[in-house]
Amino acid sequence: MEHYLFKQMEFVREQTLKQIEGVTEEIADRIPKGFRNTIRWNLGHIYVVLERFAFQYMGFPQHLPEGFKELFEYGTSPLSYPASVRVPTLHELETLLKEQKDRIHEAIANRLEEKIVPPYTTSAGITLETPEQFLSFNLYHEGMHLAIIKLYKVLLS
Repeated sequence: MEHYLFKQMEFVREQTLKQIEGVTEEIADRIPKGFRNTIRWNLGHIYVVLERFAFQYMGFPQHLPEGFKELFEYGTSPLSYPASVRVPTLHELETLLKEQKDRIHEAIANRLEEKIVPPYTTSAGITLETPEQFLSFNLYHEGMHLAIIKLYKVLLS
């Protein structure tokens, strides 16, 4: 039987992908007044953080296209993107986000309770010790950024 986390991940990811329907490349790059990121940045950040959570801490290689860390890691902003790094299109981000959950399922579905050494403490202050805990926390993380994307769409319309 499939672990409930994969069904929840699928649900949350579907909600994220629904939010980019109708978003243009131009809208994806606009920064609402008083903010420092874009819809495109939030999508890339969702992808990068889950790559780290699902693969890096297990010692597996991450699938990060060139420049993704510089563009989308915690603390980055389109306001300071390096000129030498190509920014992905919305279609490229959508494809990566769609494919990510299958790679994660294949790599760690049978390893959800393995201990991560050393454990990882998030910027929010919660300590994660197993892939199951990382994936569970990611539901919160992606949901938070999904809410931001929804807000940006309202502010930019």
